[in-house]
Amino acid sequence: MTEPFAPFPAPEDDQGGPTDLALRPPGETPQLRADAARNRTRLLEVAARLAAERGIANVTMEDIACGAGVGKGTVFRRFGDRTGLLVELLSHYEQQLQAAFVSGPPPLGPGAPPQERLYAFGSAVIRHEHTHRDFYLEAHIEPGRRRTGPAYRFRLAHVCMLLREARVDGDTELVAHLLLGYLETVLVDHLLTARGMSLERVEAGWRDLIDRYTGRCPRCTG
Repeated sequence: MTEPFAPFPAPEDDQGGPTDLALRPPGETPQLRADAARNRTRLLEVAARLAAERGIANVTMEDIACGAGVGKGTVFRRFGDRTGLLVELLSHYEQQLQAAFVSGPPPLGPGAPPQERLYAFGSAVIRHEHTHRDFYLEAHIEPGRRRTGPAYRFRLAHVCMLLREARVDGDTELVAHLLLGYLETVLVDHLLTARGMSLERVEAGWRDLIDRYTGRCPRCTG
């Protein structure tokens, strides 16, 4: 189950076409006409409410159409397919997370040392995706597409920036990909559910990784 969604902002001018499968970073929400924006907002609100009540796996496009009082074809035209709808829902929360690490208070936002920001980034992603695990698991069924999406690239650029600020040795981009792999929804969910680990243990593993790459791990020095 998921937490209730905050209000959905309504874009202004419809560009048409199906939704991109990749989660979007801030500023990439399509612009909609006023009537299309109202329909989109209504459909997302209904989808979020039904997901909170039943779990997203138990919500169909027809359920959303009925709840919003529209035909099922309207839902498909607006979002392309079920994955497109999930991406729209997730983009709302993804933008909140990105705003926190780009311009929020430290240590997640600017103003803290890069190692502290990396600690906070990993913990925030782990807890954010765990809170909304149903959505992220369904949206990330195709891992290859996930890694080419704008939200992943946005996270990658952020981690690369912090690694450079921390003066990490080696290929910064490859290290960033490796670190982000630790945070992938499917892996974290496996550790929490199948392996029975606590969130605190998974977060401690993230901090240990950061220590090793930033030279702060006592066991890594001679």
